[in-house]
Amino acid sequence: MQCDQVTAKLPEIIDSDAFDIAIENHVDSCLACQAEVARYRKLLRTMHQLRAKTLEPAPGAVAKTLNALAANGERRAIRATLKGRKLAYVGAIGGTAVAAGAATAVVFIARSRRLKLAG
Repeated sequence: MQCDQVTAKLPEIIDSDAFDIAIENHVDSCLACQAEVARYRKLLRTMHQLRAKTLEPAPGAVAKTLNALAANGERRAIRATLKGRKLAYVGAIGGTAVAAGAATAVVFIARSRRLKLAG
């Protein structure tokens, strides 16, 4: 039996009462597999301990968290609104500049025509 075969079957070996003689003989003679079995058992013990523990939040922690989330959401909404207005302002300024440029061009064309007719 090879080490990789033992480690693949490790969960079913440790979790059940059934055992395979070949696997047991290999683990008895292989220090690497013995260490792997020990690590797996330690992991299982730790997981069982975690299952039994419950954590209570600090008083007011839930309310503080919810308030922080709400404030963050409001800030994002305000930023989005202001960003949209900035784009509208830029568009209006750009449109005004184009209109002013067109009006200036019309005035120059009209003046140049008058000068040609007068001259």
